[in-house]
Amino acid sequence: MTGVLPDPGQGRSVAPSPGAWRNFLHLWDRMAIYMPVLLMGSLALSTYWLVRNAPTFSAPEVVKESGHEVDYFMRKFTIKTFDENGKLKSEVYGTEARHFQDTDILEIDQARIHSISIDGRLTTATANRAYTNGDGSEVQLTGNARVVRDSSKDANGKEMPRLEFRGEFLHAFLNEERVQSHKPVILIRGTDQFTGDTFAYDNLDQVANLKGRVRGVLMPKSSSAAASPAAAKPPAR
Repeated sequence: MTGVLPDPGQGRSVAPSPGAWRNFLHLWDRMAIYMPVLLMGSLALSTYWLVRNAPTFSAPEVVKESGHEVDYFMRKFTIKTFDENGKLKSEVYGTEARHFQDTDILEIDQARIHSISIDGRLTTATANRAYTNGDGSEVQLTGNARVVRDSSKDANGKEMPRLEFRGEFLHAFLNEERVQSHKPVILIRGTDQFTGDTFAYDNLDQVANLKGRVRGVLMPKSSSAAASPAAAKPPAR
């Protein structure tokens, strides 16, 4: 290989010496050794730049499903609620209770619930287990379920006899004074007793609706016209 390099000092071209060519080729060989390293470095820098300047998209948020789990529990507790005037509205007692956050349902073992209506009538509900909503206005009773409304007088002063419901399941709406069940129930009103396969009772309308095999026992009331002991005494001779 031959070539001509300009000589700026003389203004004419001269041929390079064989030693200069050997030095040039030796330098080129040494640079060729590091060429792959330089190319890899350039590629890495280019990739880093692309990653830094590429548009980013926020990952979709994972929606955490709230399972039917207990968020708190109580043992041997009493919960009392009051109205806006500070008057006792209801009282709930149980040996143990578990609250479920997703449904706001309180599950109570050996429950005893007192509810006082606006006019002061007391209703008591008991069962082996009860399920009540957040404000205690709706209760489902299972196992030896019992709802008792004490005797009282209505707005007209008429005597309202004691009322009791018994069954394995009772669904009570305490604020509305309604009780219903899709299972057999015993209804006791004063001294009278009724049974049915299903029933619904509305205290405001004073109507009990029993269905299925309905039976009733009506106890006779004492006659006010019965003679007094003095009247029944035979006349003296």
